[in-house]
Amino acid sequence: MGDFMRQRSKRQEDNGLGSVLDVLLANARLVLGVTGAAVLAIATLAVKRLIDRATSPRDEGDPKAEQKTLEESWQDLALIKAAPKPTKKQRREDLSEPLLCPARPPAPEPRVCSAPPEPPRVESIPPRCLTLQEKLLSHYSSRLAVPEVEASLAPQLARSICTQLQRFLRSKCPELPFGNLFLSGALLDGLGALAADHIHIMLPVVLDTALWSLIPGEDTVVRNPQYWMIKRTDLEYFPRGCSPWDRFIVGRYLSSNVLNETLHKLLVASINWPAIGSLLGSIIHPVVASQELKLEVKHDQVEFCITLFPVVEMEDKVLLAAPPEGLVENLWLESFYKAEVSKVKELDAGDAGARQHCLRILNGICKSHPTLHKLSGSPMTHIILHLSATSSDWAEESLAERFQEVLEELVGYLEQGVLPSYFNHKINLFCQLVEEEIDEMGFMLYRAITEPELLLKEK
Repeated sequence: MGDFMRQRSKRQEDNGLGSVLDVLLANARLVLGVTGAAVLAIATLAVKRLIDRATSPRDEGDPKAEQKTLEESWQDLALIKAAPKPTKKQRREDLSEPLLCPARPPAPEPRVCSAPPEPPRVESIPPRCLTLQEKLLSHYSSRLAVPEVEASLAPQLARSICTQLQRFLRSKCPELPFGNLFLSGALLDGLGALAADHIHIMLPVVLDTALWSLIPGEDTVVRNPQYWMIKRTDLEYFPRGCSPWDRFIVGRYLSSNVLNETLHKLLVASINWPAIGSLLGSIIHPVVASQELKLEVKHDQVEFCITLFPVVEMEDKVLLAAPPEGLVENLWLESFYKAEVSKVKELDAGDAGARQHCLRILNGICKSHPTLHKLSGSPMTHIILHLSATSSDWAEESLAERFQEVLEELVGYLEQGVLPSYFNHKINLFCQLVEEEIDEMGFMLYRAITEPELLLKEK
């Protein structure tokens, strides 16, 4: 009776364990695949045998039985080792199914059927990547071309204003020998960019060279070779009043400040600009708050500014009444603009070069860029002139190479904080920049050396 109960209890345990194993094996193929299921089956069989041997009564002292048990254990272990290993693909099969779920019949083997032919694909042609050369030429033609109406109407209005201003000065100040006023600026000289937004009117101040002499910039109070002083000479023999410009003397020097202040009063209070504007179909009014002699002109088709510059041409120097900011008076700024334009055009004419194209692109980029706007104008022109001394190939086909070379040269000058003038190496064209501005410009242009397209993006 006791043996029967032990055997019945053993059968119940076997049945319970068997049902669990059956469910496990039923799910094995779904979860692990065919090979994985085989491995699990063999391993389960070996475990089941070990359990059977562990729970079955052992024949104590029977060496043959012990030997048989040991052999069966090694056989089970051999079965496990000999089982095929699942491949990587089988190991990575989806394990999202629950491990224990009702057994499902094995899925039928998938039938291989020919897929319907796919419709022919129409491959889209990828957009062609433009070279830097093509981008520069596109930028030059699209963004830097001044509208024809502005390009013709703005100079026409400026010449009419120049004529009216000339008549007024001759009638109001006949004792002052002003020369003939003339227009200047990038728009008229072919180096303009973006828009016809600014034109200069040059007002020549004619001096008697026997009564006036130039003091070099190094000897001035600011020790800057770009600024000059105009000294009244021989006052012992030719006292004050001998020159019509003696009324603008301060401490024996012709004061650019006093001359500008006098002209500013005339522009603001003495000239009937509403009448002149009505005659020209425009609205003209002087900028009262500006230290410069500036006019704003508004027409139905164009708006621009005019700046009046008294200019002295003496001893092969061109000096503008544009003193530096601060308390320093009497200083005249040496201008190289006329020489710059003449030299660039001369070089281009000699080798059919694209210096003017390159200069217009660079000036347009700098003028519209919040960080680089102070590099527009003379600094860019002088860099191109410096580079022309070492780079001879300025053909239009080499525009991209020269453009990148200009950027590299500019970064080098910014690192030194010095850009020497092409016409006078003592003059540093960066002297008006502060350290923070130089750092910001250098960082921007250093990036642009490897990615020039950054400068051609819309602002």
